Amino acid sequence: MTESTVTPAVPVRASTVILIRDNSDQLQVYLLKRSSRSGFMPGNYVFPGGTVDPGDIGLDFWKRYVDMDPGEVKRRFCGGLDIEDAMAHGIAAIRETFEEACLLLAGHTGKAGNDLEKLQEPRSNGTLPGEWLRELVLSGDWRLTLSALAPWSHWITPKARSRRYDTRFFMACMPEGQECRPDNSETTHGVWINPEKGLAGNLKGEIPLSPPALTTLHELLGYTGIGDLKEEMKTRPWGEASIPRLVRMAEAAFLLLPWDPHYRDQEIKADVKGLEKRPAPLGKPFSRLWYSQGIWRPLTP
Repeated sequence: MTESTVTPAVPVRASTVILIRDNSDQLQVYLLKRSSRSGFMPGNYVFPGGTVDPGDIGLDFWKRYVDMDPGEVKRRFCGGLDIEDAMAHGIAAIRETFEEACLLLAGHTGKAGNDLEKLQEPRSNGTLPGEWLRELVLSGDWRLTLSALAPWSHWITPKARSRRYDTRFFMACMPEGQECRPDNSETTHGVWINPEKGLAGNLKGEIPLSPPALTTLHELLGYTGIGDLKEEMKTRPWGEASIPRLVRMAEAAFLLLPWDPHYRDQEIKADVKGLEKRPAPLGKPFSRLWYSQGIWRPLTP
């Protein structure tokens, strides 16, 4: 098996938010199902997120409307980013989380309560103005809760893909008083689920996970609960970018993750016969994903 030799597309900057909550002493994450008409990961369950828009850019503007000063932003989010990019990724994360999951990471004064309700209707019917977040903070009643976000991981779409994203994955705890729901356009279904059930649902074909979502849920199996995870969030850096290698086959595809022992091999050899019956056991380490019949399945080399 060999990779495509086509010149790779330049990745577009994007942000994603892994929302977590405690439900009856059980860690849960929020997943959204992408529309089957989507041009990227159609039908897959993902975390809320999207591209960094031009309106998300502008440190001099946004620093007045977030709950962290530039020094704090630099210490917490830069790690390989300059402060302009770090702020833009954070603003995009907040904006996209509302647009896709109807959750606004922001604090407001008492008189601003109806502003969120006014935004929910255009958000639901697809008429939300492009500059809605700027307009919201310019009202003077809102401050974006950038401090609610914590760096988690950094993924870049494989070079073989025609549409590529350079994505910063943030993690945030679900705040009280709000409810997540899909937009019924880009996303068609939302579910809170614990990592183990999410991974099991993927193998059954009930909750087809995107590769980053699958890998993240597997990582979360290593935490005893939300308290343990919150401690990790305090100091976790972005880490090295994960750039999987996509290797196409006649009726399927392999995704090699950076820690696979053959990741840097020019030629990849694999016997695909019966792989659907030999996935990596739930919770056990894996280093590659096999795509077949709409499902990414974790495998050991």
